[in-house]
Amino acid sequence: MPYHAPVDDFSFLFDHVVDFAQVQATERFSEATSDVTQAILTEAGKLCDEVLAPLQRPGDLHPARLENGVVRTSPGYAEGWKAIAEGGWVGIAADPEFGGMGLPMTLTSAVNEMMSGACLSLQLAPLMSQGQIEALEHHASDEIKALYLPKLIAGEWTGTMNLTEPQAGSDVGALSTKAEDQGDGTYAITGQKIYISWGDHDVAENVCHLVLARLPGAPAGTRGISLFLVPKFIPDAEGNPGQRNGVSVVSLEHKIGLHGSPTAVMQYDGATGWLVGPEQGGMAAMFTMMNNARLGVGGQGIGVAEGAYQHALAYAQERKQGKTAVDGGTGTILDHADVRRMLMTMKADIFAARAIALSCAMAIDMAHATGAAEWDARAAFLTPIAKAFGTETGMDVAETGVQVHGGMGFIEETGAAQFSRDVRVTAIYEGTNGIQAMDLVARKMMDGGEAAARLLDEIEACAEEARSHLPDLAEPVWQASESLREVTEWLVAQQDMTTRFAGAVPFLRAFARVLGGYLHLKAALADQGGAREALARFYIKRLLPEHVGLLAHAQAGAEGLYSLSPDELAA
Repeated sequence: MPYHAPVDDFSFLFDHVVDFAQVQATERFSEATSDVTQAILTEAGKLCDEVLAPLQRPGDLHPARLENGVVRTSPGYAEGWKAIAEGGWVGIAADPEFGGMGLPMTLTSAVNEMMSGACLSLQLAPLMSQGQIEALEHHASDEIKALYLPKLIAGEWTGTMNLTEPQAGSDVGALSTKAEDQGDGTYAITGQKIYISWGDHDVAENVCHLVLARLPGAPAGTRGISLFLVPKFIPDAEGNPGQRNGVSVVSLEHKIGLHGSPTAVMQYDGATGWLVGPEQGGMAAMFTMMNNARLGVGGQGIGVAEGAYQHALAYAQERKQGKTAVDGGTGTILDHADVRRMLMTMKADIFAARAIALSCAMAIDMAHATGAAEWDARAAFLTPIAKAFGTETGMDVAETGVQVHGGMGFIEETGAAQFSRDVRVTAIYEGTNGIQAMDLVARKMMDGGEAAARLLDEIEACAEEARSHLPDLAEPVWQASESLREVTEWLVAQQDMTTRFAGAVPFLRAFARVLGGYLHLKAALADQGGAREALARFYIKRLLPEHVGLLAHAQAGAEGLYSLSPDELAA
Protein backbone atom coordinates (compact mmCIF):
# COMPACT_ATOMS: atom_id res chain seq x y z
CA MET A 1 0.00 0.00 0.00
CA PRO A 2 1.51 3.40 -0.94
CA TYR A 3 1.70 6.22 1.60
CA HIS A 4 -1.52 8.19 2.02
CA ALA A 5 -1.34 11.53 3.84
CA PRO A 6 -3.66 11.49 6.90
CA VAL A 7 -5.56 14.63 5.92
CA ASP A 8 -8.79 13.54 7.62
CA ASP A 9 -6.98 12.97 10.91
CA PHE A 10 -5.59 16.50 10.86
CA SER A 11 -9.00 17.95 10.03
CA PHE A 12 -10.55 16.12 12.99
CA LEU A 13 -7.79 17.24 15.34
CA PHE A 14 -8.09 20.86 14.22
CA ASP A 15 -11.87 20.85 14.69
CA HIS A 16 -12.32 18.78 17.85
CA VAL A 17 -9.09 18.37 19.82
CA VAL A 18 -6.59 21.25 19.58
CA ASP A 19 -9.20 24.01 19.14
CA PHE A 20 -7.63 25.54 16.03
CA ALA A 21 -10.63 27.90 15.93
CA GLN A 22 -8.89 29.99 18.58
CA VAL A 23 -6.02 30.60 16.19
CA GLN A 24 -8.38 31.38 13.31
CA ALA A 25 -10.20 33.91 15.49
CA THR A 26 -7.08 36.05 15.97
CA GLU A 27 -6.44 39.04 13.73
CA ARG A 28 -3.00 37.75 12.76
CA PHE A 29 -4.28 34.45 11.40
CA SER A 30 -7.80 35.43 10.37
CA GLU A 31 -7.11 34.43 6.76
CA ALA A 32 -6.51 30.81 7.80
CA THR A 33 -10.20 30.04 7.46
CA SER A 34 -11.58 26.53 7.51
CA ASP A 35 -11.79 26.53 3.72
CA VAL A 36 -8.19 27.70 3.34
CA THR A 37 -7.00 25.20 5.93
CA GLN A 38 -8.75 22.31 4.23
CA ALA A 39 -7.41 23.36 0.83
CA ILE A 40 -3.85 23.55 2.18
CA LEU A 41 -4.09 20.13 3.81
CA THR A 42 -5.60 18.58 0.69
CA GLU A 43 -3.03 20.01 -1.72
CA ALA A 44 -0.13 19.18 0.57
CA GLY A 45 -1.50 15.67 0.89
CA LYS A 46 -1.52 15.28 -2.90
CA LEU A 47 2.09 16.48 -3.09
CA CYS A 48 3.10 13.93 -0.47
CA ASP A 49 1.17 11.04 -2.01
CA GLU A 50 2.02 11.64 -5.65
CA VAL A 51 5.44 13.33 -5.69
CA LEU A 52 7.35 12.74 -2.45
CA ALA A 53 6.35 9.22 -1.42
CA PRO A 54 7.70 7.66 -4.65
CA LEU A 55 11.12 9.10 -3.72
CA GLN A 56 11.30 7.26 -0.38
CA ARG A 57 12.96 4.06 -1.62
CA PRO A 58 15.17 5.58 -4.35
CA GLY A 59 16.72 7.87 -1.75
CA ASP A 60 17.56 4.90 0.45
CA LEU A 61 18.89 2.70 -2.34
CA HIS A 62 20.79 5.45 -4.17
CA PRO A 63 22.26 7.74 -1.50
CA ALA A 64 23.57 11.26 -2.00
CA ARG A 65 27.24 11.14 -3.01
CA LEU A 66 30.25 13.45 -3.21
CA GLU A 67 31.95 13.54 -6.62
CA ASN A 68 34.96 15.80 -7.21
CA GLY A 69 33.74 18.25 -4.59
CA VAL A 70 30.16 18.27 -5.89
CA VAL A 71 27.27 16.67 -3.99
CA ARG A 72 24.91 14.70 -6.20
CA THR A 73 21.49 14.00 -4.73
CA SER A 74 19.36 10.88 -5.10
CA PRO A 75 17.32 10.20 -8.26
CA GLY A 76 14.22 12.37 -8.43
CA TYR A 77 15.17 14.64 -5.54
CA ALA A 78 15.75 17.69 -7.76
CA GLU A 79 12.27 17.28 -9.21
CA GLY A 80 10.83 16.71 -5.74
CA TRP A 81 12.47 19.85 -4.43
CA LYS A 82 11.17 21.81 -7.41
CA ALA A 83 7.62 20.69 -6.61
CA ILE A 84 8.04 21.72 -2.97
CA ALA A 85 9.48 25.11 -3.92
CA GLU A 86 7.01 25.92 -6.68
CA GLY A 87 4.10 24.97 -4.44
CA GLY A 88 5.20 27.56 -1.89
CA TRP A 89 5.62 24.94 0.81
CA VAL A 90 9.00 26.23 2.04
CA GLY A 91 7.50 29.59 3.00
CA ILE A 92 4.18 28.41 4.35
CA ALA A 93 4.69 30.23 7.68
CA ALA A 94 7.05 32.93 6.39
CA ASP A 95 6.37 36.66 6.29
CA PRO A 96 4.22 37.63 3.26
CA GLU A 97 6.38 40.75 2.86
CA PHE A 98 9.10 38.49 1.45
CA GLY A 99 6.86 36.05 -0.42
CA GLY A 100 5.67 33.74 2.35
CA MET A 101 2.12 32.61 3.06
CA GLY A 102 2.09 33.81 6.67
CA LEU A 103 0.04 30.81 7.77
CA PRO A 104 -0.06 29.42 11.34
CA MET A 105 2.59 27.08 12.73
CA THR A 106 -0.21 24.59 13.47
CA LEU A 107 -0.90 24.23 9.77
CA THR A 108 2.81 24.28 8.92
CA SER A 109 3.40 21.44 11.39
CA ALA A 110 0.69 19.35 9.78
CA VAL A 111 2.16 19.84 6.31
CA ASN A 112 5.70 19.12 7.48
CA GLU A 113 4.57 15.94 9.22
CA MET A 114 2.88 14.66 6.08
CA MET A 115 6.01 15.40 4.06
CA SER A 116 8.09 13.52 6.65
CA GLY A 117 5.84 10.49 6.36
CA ALA A 118 6.20 10.55 2.59
CA CYS A 119 9.99 11.05 2.38
CA LEU A 120 11.90 12.16 5.46
CA SER A 121 15.28 12.50 3.71
CA LEU A 122 13.91 15.15 1.35
CA GLN A 123 11.70 16.85 3.96
CA LEU A 124 14.80 17.77 5.92
CA ALA A 125 15.70 20.32 3.23
CA PRO A 126 12.62 22.57 3.59
CA LEU A 127 12.69 22.15 7.38
CA MET A 128 16.26 23.50 7.50
CA SER A 129 15.30 26.42 5.26
CA GLN A 130 12.24 27.22 7.36
CA GLY A 131 14.37 27.42 10.49
CA GLN A 132 16.83 29.76 8.80
CA ILE A 133 14.01 31.93 7.46
CA GLU A 134 12.62 32.36 10.95
CA ALA A 135 16.03 33.21 12.42
CA LEU A 136 16.66 35.83 9.74
CA GLU A 137 13.17 37.31 10.13
CA HIS A 138 13.80 37.89 13.84
CA HIS A 139 17.49 38.80 13.95
CA ALA A 140 18.98 39.80 10.58
CA SER A 141 19.52 43.29 9.26
CA ASP A 142 17.05 44.75 6.77
CA GLU A 143 19.65 44.39 4.02
CA ILE A 144 20.12 40.67 4.69
CA LYS A 145 16.38 40.12 4.91
CA ALA A 146 15.74 41.86 1.61
CA LEU A 147 18.40 39.84 -0.20
CA TYR A 148 18.11 36.39 1.32
CA LEU A 149 14.51 35.87 2.48
CA PRO A 150 12.81 36.01 -0.94
CA LYS A 151 15.33 33.50 -2.32
CA LEU A 152 14.97 31.13 0.63
CA ILE A 153 11.19 31.38 0.71
CA ALA A 154 10.95 30.72 -3.03
CA GLY A 155 13.20 27.68 -2.68
CA GLU A 156 15.75 29.12 -5.11
CA TRP A 157 18.28 28.92 -2.26
CA THR A 158 18.31 26.60 0.75
CA GLY A 159 19.44 27.06 4.34
CA THR A 160 21.37 25.08 6.94
CA MET A 161 22.40 25.45 10.56
CA ASN A 162 26.01 24.85 11.61
CA LEU A 163 26.43 24.25 15.34
CA THR A 164 28.27 20.98 15.95
CA GLU A 165 32.03 20.52 15.80
CA PRO A 166 34.09 17.35 16.36
CA GLN A 167 34.92 18.40 19.93
CA ALA A 168 31.67 20.28 20.61
CA GLY A 169 28.53 18.19 20.31
CA SER A 170 25.78 18.97 22.81
CA ASP A 171 28.27 21.29 24.54
CA VAL A 172 27.96 24.03 21.92
CA GLY A 173 29.97 26.43 24.08
CA ALA A 174 33.10 24.38 23.39
CA LEU A 175 33.16 25.32 19.70
CA SER A 176 36.38 26.70 18.22
CA THR A 177 35.30 28.12 14.84
CA LYS A 178 36.54 31.70 14.72
CA ALA A 179 35.35 34.88 13.04
CA GLU A 180 37.51 37.90 12.26
CA ASP A 181 36.21 41.35 11.39
CA GLN A 182 37.40 42.33 7.90
CA GLY A 183 36.52 45.99 8.37
CA ASP A 184 34.01 46.15 5.53
CA GLY A 185 30.94 44.79 7.26
CA THR A 186 31.96 41.19 6.64
CA TYR A 187 33.78 38.59 8.69
CA ALA A 188 36.23 35.83 7.79
CA ILE A 189 34.95 32.50 9.14
CA THR A 190 37.42 29.67 9.76
CA GLY A 191 36.70 26.24 11.23
CA GLN A 192 35.02 22.91 10.68
CA LYS A 193 31.43 21.85 11.34
CA ILE A 194 30.02 18.33 11.30
CA TYR A 195 26.58 16.70 10.91
CA ILE A 196 25.32 19.46 8.61
CA SER A 197 22.04 18.28 7.10
CA TRP A 198 21.75 19.24 3.43
CA GLY A 199 25.09 21.01 3.78
CA ASP A 200 25.53 20.89 0.02
CA HIS A 201 23.53 19.58 -2.94
CA ASP A 202 22.53 20.12 -6.55
CA VAL A 203 18.80 20.87 -6.18
CA ALA A 204 19.01 24.66 -5.72
CA GLU A 205 21.25 27.54 -6.87
CA ASN A 206 22.82 28.42 -3.52
CA VAL A 207 23.24 27.04 -0.02
CA CYS A 208 23.17 29.54 2.84
CA HIS A 209 24.80 28.48 6.09
CA LEU A 210 24.05 29.89 9.53
CA VAL A 211 27.33 29.37 11.38
CA LEU A 212 28.11 29.77 15.07
CA ALA A 213 31.60 31.19 15.62
CA ARG A 214 33.60 33.16 18.17
CA LEU A 215 35.07 36.63 17.68
CA PRO A 216 38.56 37.45 19.07
CA GLY A 217 38.44 38.22 22.77
CA ALA A 218 34.91 36.88 23.20
CA PRO A 219 34.13 35.15 26.50
CA ALA A 220 34.38 31.38 26.76
CA GLY A 221 31.26 29.26 26.66
CA THR A 222 27.95 30.01 24.99
CA ARG A 223 27.97 33.69 26.06
CA GLY A 224 30.78 34.47 23.63
CA ILE A 225 29.22 32.96 20.51
CA SER A 226 28.05 34.98 17.51
CA LEU A 227 25.99 33.93 14.49
CA PHE A 228 27.00 34.47 10.86
CA LEU A 229 25.36 33.95 7.50
CA VAL A 230 27.82 32.32 5.11
CA PRO A 231 26.60 31.57 1.56
CA LYS A 232 28.16 28.97 -0.72
CA PHE A 233 28.18 31.59 -3.49
CA ILE A 234 28.51 35.26 -2.58
CA PRO A 235 25.61 37.19 -4.12
CA ASP A 236 26.60 39.68 -6.84
CA ALA A 237 25.27 43.21 -7.29
CA GLU A 238 22.02 41.85 -8.77
CA GLY A 239 21.54 39.39 -5.91
CA ASN A 240 22.41 36.32 -7.95
CA PRO A 241 24.94 33.64 -6.95
CA GLY A 242 28.38 35.02 -7.80
CA GLN A 243 31.89 34.22 -6.58
CA ARG A 244 32.44 30.87 -4.85
CA ASN A 245 32.96 31.41 -1.12
CA GLY A 246 35.66 29.78 1.01
CA VAL A 247 33.41 26.94 2.12
CA SER A 248 33.68 23.33 0.99
CA VAL A 249 32.45 19.82 1.73
CA VAL A 250 35.12 17.60 3.26
CA SER A 251 32.99 14.46 3.17
CA LEU A 252 29.49 13.06 3.49
CA GLU A 253 28.69 10.90 6.49
CA HIS A 254 27.88 7.21 5.95
CA LYS A 255 24.74 6.76 8.08
CA ILE A 256 22.46 3.92 9.08
CA GLY A 257 19.53 5.76 7.53
CA LEU A 258 18.42 9.00 5.84
CA HIS A 259 20.64 8.06 2.92
CA GLY A 260 18.98 10.53 0.60
CA SER A 261 19.82 13.44 2.90
CA PRO A 262 23.42 14.62 2.39
CA THR A 263 24.94 15.06 5.87
CA ALA A 264 28.17 16.98 5.38
CA VAL A 265 31.40 17.79 7.13
CA MET A 266 31.83 21.46 6.23
CA GLN A 267 35.14 23.32 6.08
CA TYR A 268 35.31 27.12 6.33
CA ASP A 269 38.62 28.65 5.22
CA GLY A 270 38.34 32.39 5.71
CA ALA A 271 34.85 32.27 4.21
CA THR A 272 33.03 35.58 3.94
CA GLY A 273 30.15 35.88 6.35
CA TRP A 274 27.73 38.49 7.65
CA LEU A 275 26.80 38.95 11.30
CA VAL A 276 23.22 38.02 12.20
CA GLY A 277 22.06 39.78 15.34
CA PRO A 278 24.46 41.46 17.78
CA GLU A 279 27.95 40.28 18.58
CA GLN A 280 27.84 37.47 21.15
CA GLY A 281 24.11 37.09 20.51
CA GLY A 282 24.50 33.92 18.52
CA MET A 283 22.81 31.50 20.85
CA ALA A 284 19.70 33.67 21.24
CA ALA A 285 19.42 33.92 17.46
CA MET A 286 20.07 30.25 16.91
CA PHE A 287 17.51 29.22 19.53
CA THR A 288 14.87 31.08 17.53
CA MET A 289 15.64 28.56 14.83
CA MET A 290 16.12 25.56 17.10
CA ASN A 291 12.95 25.78 19.21
CA ASN A 292 10.61 25.47 16.25
CA ALA A 293 13.02 22.99 14.67
CA ARG A 294 12.55 20.81 17.76
CA LEU A 295 8.81 20.81 17.19
CA GLY A 296 9.52 20.04 13.53
CA VAL A 297 11.73 17.09 14.46
CA GLY A 298 8.97 15.75 16.72
CA GLY A 299 6.74 15.95 13.66
CA GLN A 300 9.33 14.05 11.66
CA GLY A 301 9.11 11.19 14.15
CA ILE A 302 5.32 11.18 13.95
CA GLY A 303 5.39 11.31 10.16
CA VAL A 304 7.69 8.30 9.95
CA ALA A 305 5.47 6.51 12.47
CA GLU A 306 2.50 7.11 10.17
CA GLY A 307 4.40 5.76 7.19
CA ALA A 308 5.59 2.71 9.12
CA TYR A 309 2.09 2.03 10.44
CA GLN A 310 0.52 2.20 6.99
CA HIS A 311 3.24 -0.10 5.65
CA ALA A 312 2.71 -2.65 8.44
CA LEU A 313 -1.07 -2.51 8.17
CA ALA A 314 -0.94 -3.18 4.43
CA TYR A 315 1.29 -6.20 5.02
CA ALA A 316 -0.96 -7.53 7.80
CA GLN A 317 -3.99 -7.23 5.52
CA GLU A 318 -2.34 -9.45 2.92
CA ARG A 319 -0.18 -11.92 4.85
CA LYS A 320 -1.82 -15.28 5.60
CA GLN A 321 -0.26 -17.30 8.40
CA GLY A 322 -1.87 -19.62 10.92
CA LYS A 323 -5.50 -19.79 12.03
CA THR A 324 -7.51 -17.93 14.65
CA ALA A 325 -10.92 -18.39 16.19
CA VAL A 326 -12.07 -14.94 15.09
CA ASP A 327 -15.56 -15.15 13.61
CA GLY A 328 -15.82 -13.56 10.19
CA GLY A 329 -12.10 -12.86 10.13
CA THR A 330 -10.01 -11.78 7.19
CA GLY A 331 -7.95 -14.95 7.02
CA THR A 332 -4.78 -12.89 7.37
CA ILE A 333 -2.49 -12.17 10.31
CA LEU A 334 -4.75 -9.19 11.04
CA ASP A 335 -6.97 -11.70 12.88
CA HIS A 336 -4.26 -12.58 15.40
CA ALA A 337 -4.69 -10.87 18.76
CA ASP A 338 -1.02 -9.97 19.11
CA VAL A 339 -0.88 -8.41 15.66
CA ARG A 340 -3.98 -6.40 16.56
CA ARG A 341 -2.27 -5.35 19.81
CA MET A 342 0.71 -4.05 17.88
CA LEU A 343 -1.35 -2.20 15.28
CA MET A 344 -3.69 -0.66 17.86
CA THR A 345 -0.72 0.49 19.94
CA MET A 346 0.88 2.05 16.87
CA LYS A 347 -2.29 3.87 15.86
CA ALA A 348 -3.12 5.06 19.39
CA ASP A 349 0.37 6.42 20.03
CA ILE A 350 0.50 8.18 16.66
CA PHE A 351 -2.73 9.97 17.50
CA ALA A 352 -1.46 10.98 20.95
CA ALA A 353 1.89 12.22 19.64
CA ARG A 354 0.27 14.09 16.76
CA ALA A 355 -2.22 15.78 19.07
CA ILE A 356 0.55 16.83 21.47
CA ALA A 357 2.63 18.29 18.63
CA LEU A 358 -0.33 20.23 17.21
CA SER A 359 -1.21 21.50 20.70
CA CYS A 360 2.34 22.83 20.98
CA ALA A 361 2.14 24.45 17.55
CA MET A 362 -1.23 25.99 18.42
CA ALA A 363 0.28 27.50 21.59
CA ILE A 364 3.11 28.98 19.48
CA ASP A 365 0.53 30.55 17.17
CA MET A 366 -1.48 31.97 20.05
CA ALA A 367 1.65 33.41 21.63
CA HIS A 368 2.57 35.11 18.35
CA ALA A 369 -0.95 36.35 17.73
CA THR A 370 -1.73 37.62 21.23
CA GLY A 371 1.63 38.25 22.90
CA ALA A 372 0.21 36.59 26.03
CA ALA A 373 2.89 35.26 28.37
CA GLU A 374 0.71 32.30 29.33
CA TRP A 375 0.62 31.03 25.74
CA ASP A 376 4.34 31.56 25.40
CA ALA A 377 4.95 29.56 28.57
CA ARG A 378 2.71 26.76 27.35
CA ALA A 379 4.52 26.58 24.01
CA ALA A 380 7.88 26.47 25.76
CA PHE A 381 6.71 23.75 28.15
CA LEU A 382 5.23 21.55 25.44
CA THR A 383 8.19 21.83 23.05
CA PRO A 384 10.50 19.27 24.73
CA ILE A 385 7.55 16.90 25.23
CA ALA A 386 6.48 17.19 21.60
CA LYS A 387 10.03 16.62 20.38
CA ALA A 388 10.88 13.69 22.66
CA PHE A 389 7.56 11.86 22.58
CA GLY A 390 7.12 12.43 18.86
CA THR A 391 10.50 10.95 18.02
CA GLU A 392 10.17 8.08 20.51
CA THR A 393 6.80 7.27 18.97
CA GLY A 394 8.51 7.24 15.59
CA MET A 395 11.15 4.81 16.80
CA ASP A 396 8.69 2.57 18.66
CA VAL A 397 6.19 2.40 15.82
CA ALA A 398 8.87 1.80 13.19
CA GLU A 399 10.37 -1.01 15.26
CA THR A 400 6.96 -2.53 15.82
CA GLY A 401 6.36 -2.29 12.09
CA VAL A 402 9.35 -4.54 11.50
CA GLN A 403 7.90 -6.99 14.04
CA VAL A 404 4.53 -7.04 12.28
CA HIS A 405 6.36 -8.10 9.11
CA GLY A 406 8.00 -10.97 10.97
CA GLY A 407 11.02 -12.39 9.19
CA MET A 408 10.30 -10.25 6.14
CA GLY A 409 10.77 -7.17 8.28
CA PHE A 410 14.44 -8.08 8.56
CA ILE A 411 14.70 -8.27 4.76
CA GLU A 412 15.46 -4.90 3.23
CA GLU A 413 13.38 -5.41 0.10
CA THR A 414 10.13 -4.97 2.06
CA GLY A 415 11.11 -1.44 3.05
CA ALA A 416 9.97 -1.95 6.66
CA ALA A 417 13.44 -1.52 8.10
CA GLN A 418 14.04 1.79 6.35
CA PHE A 419 11.51 3.53 8.58
CA SER A 420 13.38 2.32 11.66
CA ARG A 421 16.79 3.32 10.26
CA ASP A 422 15.62 6.72 9.05
CA VAL A 423 13.83 7.80 12.21
CA ARG A 424 16.52 6.78 14.70
CA VAL A 425 18.46 10.04 14.44
CA THR A 426 15.44 12.18 15.29
CA ALA A 427 15.89 11.30 18.97
CA ILE A 428 19.46 12.61 18.73
CA TYR A 429 19.58 15.74 16.62
CA GLU A 430 18.15 19.14 17.59
CA GLY A 431 19.00 18.27 21.18
CA THR A 432 18.93 14.65 22.33
CA ASN A 433 15.79 13.45 24.04
CA GLY A 434 17.72 13.28 27.30
CA ILE A 435 18.52 16.98 26.95
CA GLN A 436 14.85 17.68 26.20
CA ALA A 437 13.90 15.94 29.43
CA MET A 438 16.53 17.83 31.42
CA ASP A 439 15.24 21.08 29.94
CA LEU A 440 11.70 20.15 30.99
CA VAL A 441 12.55 19.48 34.65
CA ALA A 442 14.98 22.40 34.98
CA ARG A 443 14.45 25.49 32.81
CA LYS A 444 10.76 24.79 32.17
CA MET A 445 10.14 24.44 35.91
CA MET A 446 11.72 27.78 36.78
CA ASP A 447 8.19 29.19 37.04
CA GLY A 448 7.57 26.96 40.04
CA GLY A 449 5.57 24.54 37.93
CA GLU A 450 2.89 27.06 36.93
CA ALA A 451 2.79 26.12 33.24
CA ALA A 452 2.53 22.45 34.16
CA ALA A 453 -0.21 23.18 36.70
CA ARG A 454 -2.31 25.05 34.14
CA LEU A 455 -2.14 22.08 31.81
CA LEU A 456 -3.11 19.69 34.59
CA ASP A 457 -6.04 21.93 35.54
CA GLU A 458 -7.21 21.78 31.93
CA ILE A 459 -6.92 17.99 31.85
CA GLU A 460 -8.96 17.60 35.02
CA ALA A 461 -11.62 20.04 33.82
CA CYS A 462 -12.06 17.94 30.69
CA ALA A 463 -12.22 14.76 32.75
CA GLU A 464 -14.90 16.31 34.98
CA GLU A 465 -16.92 17.25 31.89
CA ALA A 466 -16.57 13.74 30.51
CA ARG A 467 -17.81 12.02 33.68
CA SER A 468 -21.45 12.25 32.60
CA HIS A 469 -20.72 10.89 29.12
CA LEU A 470 -17.76 8.51 29.39
CA PRO A 471 -17.23 7.90 33.13
CA ASP A 472 -15.04 4.83 32.68
CA LEU A 473 -12.61 6.88 30.58
CA ALA A 474 -12.86 10.13 32.51
CA GLU A 475 -11.90 8.65 35.88
CA PRO A 476 -8.54 7.14 34.92
CA VAL A 477 -7.54 10.34 33.10
CA TRP A 478 -8.43 12.41 36.16
CA GLN A 479 -6.56 10.08 38.50
CA ALA A 480 -3.50 10.05 36.24
CA SER A 481 -3.47 13.83 36.19
CA GLU A 482 -3.57 13.98 39.98
CA SER A 483 -0.69 11.52 40.26
CA LEU A 484 1.30 13.57 37.79
CA ARG A 485 0.52 16.74 39.74
CA GLU A 486 1.89 15.23 42.94
CA VAL A 487 5.15 14.21 41.29
CA THR A 488 5.46 17.58 39.52
CA GLU A 489 5.14 19.37 42.86
CA TRP A 490 7.71 16.99 44.37
CA LEU A 491 10.04 17.67 41.46
CA VAL A 492 9.76 21.45 41.79
CA ALA A 493 10.67 21.13 45.46
CA GLN A 494 13.90 19.29 44.62
CA GLN A 495 16.72 21.80 44.53
CA ASP A 496 19.36 19.22 43.65
CA MET A 497 19.54 19.14 39.86
CA THR A 498 21.11 15.69 39.76
CA THR A 499 18.01 14.34 41.51
CA ARG A 500 15.78 16.05 38.96
CA PHE A 501 17.88 14.88 36.03
CA ALA A 502 17.95 11.28 37.25
CA GLY A 503 14.21 10.99 36.68
CA ALA A 504 13.85 13.48 33.86
CA VAL A 505 13.31 11.03 31.00
CA PRO A 506 10.62 8.93 32.73
CA PHE A 507 8.97 12.13 33.99
CA LEU A 508 8.73 13.55 30.46
CA ARG A 509 7.30 10.31 29.13
CA ALA A 510 4.80 10.16 31.99
CA PHE A 511 3.68 13.70 31.18
CA ALA A 512 3.29 12.71 27.53
CA ARG A 513 1.31 9.61 28.50
CA VAL A 514 -1.13 11.70 30.56
CA LEU A 515 -1.42 14.38 27.88
CA GLY A 516 -2.13 11.61 25.40
CA GLY A 517 -4.94 10.28 27.60
CA TYR A 518 -6.45 13.76 27.85
CA LEU A 519 -6.32 14.37 24.09
CA HIS A 520 -7.74 10.91 23.36
CA LEU A 521 -10.54 11.68 25.82
CA LYS A 522 -11.37 14.88 23.93
CA ALA A 523 -11.49 12.87 20.71
CA ALA A 524 -13.78 10.31 22.31
CA LEU A 525 -16.17 13.02 23.47
CA ALA A 526 -16.40 14.31 19.92
CA ASP A 527 -17.00 10.84 18.44
CA GLN A 528 -18.97 8.92 21.06
CA GLY A 529 -19.72 5.42 19.89
CA GLY A 530 -17.36 5.83 16.93
CA ALA A 531 -13.90 4.66 15.96
CA ARG A 532 -12.14 7.46 17.83
CA GLU A 533 -13.84 6.52 21.09
CA ALA A 534 -12.75 2.92 20.52
CA LEU A 535 -9.16 4.05 19.96
CA ALA A 536 -9.29 6.28 23.04
CA ARG A 537 -10.60 3.37 25.07
CA PHE A 538 -7.62 1.27 23.99
CA TYR A 539 -5.14 4.03 24.87
CA ILE A 540 -6.67 4.96 28.23
CA LYS A 541 -7.22 1.39 29.41
CA ARG A 542 -3.97 -0.15 28.15
CA LEU A 543 -1.30 2.52 27.57
CA LEU A 544 -2.12 5.30 30.04
CA PRO A 545 -1.43 3.03 33.07
CA GLU A 546 2.26 3.09 32.12
CA HIS A 547 2.43 6.49 33.85
CA VAL A 548 2.43 4.78 37.25
CA GLY A 549 5.75 3.02 36.73
CA LEU A 550 7.24 6.03 34.97
CA LEU A 551 6.40 8.34 37.87
CA ALA A 552 7.86 5.84 40.35
CA HIS A 553 11.06 5.88 38.30
CA ALA A 554 11.03 9.68 38.22
CA GLN A 555 10.93 9.84 42.02
CA ALA A 556 13.61 7.21 42.62
CA GLY A 557 16.36 9.82 42.80
CA ALA A 558 19.96 9.73 41.66
CA GLU A 559 21.62 7.61 44.33
CA GLY A 560 20.95 4.27 42.64
CA LEU A 561 22.46 5.53 39.38
CA TYR A 562 25.86 5.87 41.06
CA SER A 563 25.71 2.73 43.20
CA LEU A 564 28.16 0.94 40.90
CA SER A 565 31.68 2.26 40.51
CA PRO A 566 33.18 2.64 37.02
CA ASP A 567 35.11 -0.58 37.64
CA GLU A 568 31.95 -2.40 38.72
CA LEU A 569 30.15 -1.18 35.62
CA ALA A 570 32.91 -2.68 33.53
CA ALA A 571 33.06 -5.96 35.46
